[in-house]
Formats: sequence, C-alpha cells, structure tokens
Amino acid sequence: MVLDDLGSSLRGTLDNLRGKSRISEEDIQDIVKEIQRSLLQADVDVSLVQELSDNIKTRALEEEPPGGTSPRDWVLRIVYEELVDLVGESTELPLEEQTIMLAGLQGSGKTTTAAKMAWWFSKKGLRPAVIQTDTFRPGAYDQAKQMAERAEVEFYGEPDSDDPVQIARDGLEATADADVQIVDTAGRHALEDDLIEELEQIDRTVEPDHSLLVLDAAIGQGAKDQAQKFDEAIAEGVDGVVITKLDGTAKGGGALAAVNETDSTIAFLGAGETVKDIERFEPSGFISRLLGMGDLKQLTERVERAMEETGAEDEDWDPEDMLEGQFTLKDMRKQMETMNKMGPLDQVMDMIPGLGGGLMDQLPDDAMDVTQERMRDFEVVMDSMTEEELENPRVVGQSRTERIAKGSGKPEERIRELLQQHKQMEQMLKQFQGMGDGDMERMMQQMQGGGGGGGGMGGMGGGGNPFGD
Repeated sequence: MVLDDLGSSLRGTLDNLRGKSRISEEDIQDIVKEIQRSLLQADVDVSLVQELSDNIKTRALEEEPPGGTSPRDWVLRIVYEELVDLVGESTELPLEEQTIMLAGLQGSGKTTTAAKMAWWFSKKGLRPAVIQTDTFRPGAYDQAKQMAERAEVEFYGEPDSDDPVQIARDGLEATADADVQIVDTAGRHALEDDLIEELEQIDRTVEPDHSLLVLDAAIGQGAKDQAQKFDEAIAEGVDGVVITKLDGTAKGGGALAAVNETDSTIAFLGAGETVKDIERFEPSGFISRLLGMGDLKQLTERVERAMEETGAEDEDWDPEDMLEGQFTLKDMRKQMETMNKMGPLDQVMDMIPGLGGGLMDQLPDDAMDVTQERMRDFEVVMDSMTEEELENPRVVGQSRTERIAKGSGKPEERIRELLQQHKQMEQMLKQFQGMGDGDMERMMQQMQGGGGGGGGMGGMGGGGNPFGD
C-alpha cells in the first residue's frame, strides 16, 4: 500500500516508547527523523515533509497529554492527526446526478479507473455510464468496452471516429438517462500541447461537475509539474485525484505532492486489475491502517458487499441460518467464497484492528499466499466429498479420508486440516448462538479496543477518528 514503509518504520519506532513514563526531546527527534526518512524515500515533496515533521515535534514537546494517556499513545495520536492533515480530506462526490471527467497521462490507469468508479457508483444504487473519448491509443475503445461489461454498466464509444470532442458530445446525449456520466479522455506519453488542447476542448463540451486527475502511484517528483499543467488546462481546475496501482511496489509520495499542488483532495484509491479493486479514500481509515490500527468502516463495507454477492448467487443460502442451526461444510464453503470476494487477504487483515500493521510486519512475505492456497485446496477437497459428508463432517473417518484424498489429489493431512478448521469455526459460532444484543455490543467494543483495557491505541480502528473524538 502507498507509504507502507512509513507505517512499518513508524510502528517500530513507536514501539520503542512502550513503558516510558516520559518522552525526551531525543525520543521525539528519533521519531521525526524516521518520518522524514520514510516520506522522502516515498517521493513526498521536501517542503511537505519539513512542515509535517515540524508540526509533530512542536506539538509533542509543547502540548500536555490528557490524563491517563501514556506518552507513546499521545505521540501516536499526534502523528495520526498530522498525517491525516497531510493527506487531506476526501474529495466530495455526492451520491447524486453528476458528470465526472478523468484526465491523466497514458498508462496512468484512466480507462480501468473509469470502469471501477462506475462499478462503485452502481453499488451505491446509482446508474452510471462510461463514455470513452480516447481516439489516440490503439485498443482504448475495446479495453473500455470490456471493462464496462465486467462492471455491468452502460458504455458509449465510437471506434471509427477520430473526433474525441464529438464523441463526448454524442456520448452525453446517448447516456442522458444515466445518473453518473464518467468521461474518459485520451492520455499521452508526456504533456504534449495537443493533449492539453484536446482536454480543454472536451472540458468546454462536457462542463463536468468534477474533474479528477488519475495518477499512477509509482509516479515520482514529476507529479507536481503534471498536476499543475492539468490544473491549468481544466476550466474549474482539478478537484480530485485518483491514485492507481497501489498493489505494486509503488511509493505514492508523488501523488501526495500533486494533491498539494492542485489544492485538491484524493477521491479514490485503486489496486488490482478487477473492477472491484477500488475504494473510496477516507483519510482517517487510510492513516489508521497505515499505523496498524485497522479500518472497520472499509472492512464492514467489504463484508456486506461480499455477503450480498454470495447470497445472490445461491438463493437457498442464508448466512443467518448458521447462527440458528447446524454449521455444515457447505456453510464453511460459502464463508470462504465471501472471503475471496472481499479481496486479497493481506488487504483484509490490514483493516482488522490489532491484526494489521505490526502483526503483518512479523509475517513472512508469502504468508497470505500460503493461506489463500490452503483455501483453494479446501474447495477442491470439498468437491470430492459426498452430500452426506458436506452436511455432517463428523462421519468422515480414516477410510473416507483416504477416498477423499485420492479423489481430490490432495494429501490426507489437508482433509484433516479442513475438518479441524470446520470444528473450530463451529465452536466459535456456538458462542454467538443465544447471544443478546448487549453481549454482541460488548464483544465488538473489545474487538475495537474500546473495552477490557490493556490494548492501548494499537487495538483501535474504525470509520472515524480511532481515538474516539
């Protein structure tokens, strides 16, 4: 994730403060140096780095922490608040009728982003349409059409036309019934004059409610100059940035510089190739995840969406039935399908308070891959089981294990792992059965670090300020 090295190094530095009753100026200096080093390595503009570190140092040395707050938690809170201030607010995109124009260089991910945004709006109950005006890049029309089909949204383009302005004009008319019209413009390898002129013409024709600049997270210091040129070309200026390709080794700091240069905000974060690999930028959750404190709001949204999709595919399956009757292997399979729909496990783990951040730092790089591989093996094993075995796993003894292993091509140990995993999940679900609302609420508070004590700030997370303000 963007600035991931910063989160890892900060967590290590802050852990050095555990147990201290007072923090010295030297301690603060060490933290500030770590922040400066990480941000500069991530290509964040020098002036932004200096401003941030000065603010943290001044506040940590001059402000008095509230009573009962440990020095470590107080510094963590200051770092959190200043980082949230650095990345800025989320771009305001109301869930209502609007036209959005996307701009950016070739290869920045505009076409993919257009479909991802359309999918996101469709999940919010709106009817979106993608209008493809790129006549410069070979294959742009076909790519956009395919992505729109995957997102199951309306699409307009003219593959035989070489007039992007006319395509934009016709597209707006053809998709007039759509709630959200997303206009994808052509990119270039650099900021050529003809790109700027074409963008200005489309901008005058479309008169967008919002103009978003799409930036590859790997972009470096050149982001500042690009952002300035695009900002000047668009009549109302750039009012939001979409940062793409966050699933690689991207640094991401250049994108923050672009946001600062255009006096705009971040609208979306994109990672992965599928239309679902997009999330609305929420500064508090983003920084909370960065510092290892989770992001319950984003996690809840993914869970609800995945549960809906899983249930829609199998109308006979109701997840609430698991809390009332017997927990079968069929139920377990549905849960696994739901997990797969939530996205890569490392992203999901990052959103769980107390599990992301520091814990993830300690795991091997391939730990999540191994877990996902095991889940795929479990699915293959279940394909080789009878209806009776899926409904009642207790009937699976040694002879059945041997038969299932032979039929699935998986070792007997994997079958035993599946049965053990099912047993553990069944026991956990029994704890939920018969729980009252009060019991459930207390348990959720403990998960979020709101009860039980001893968890400190590191166990907190959520949709808003994880510090409870």
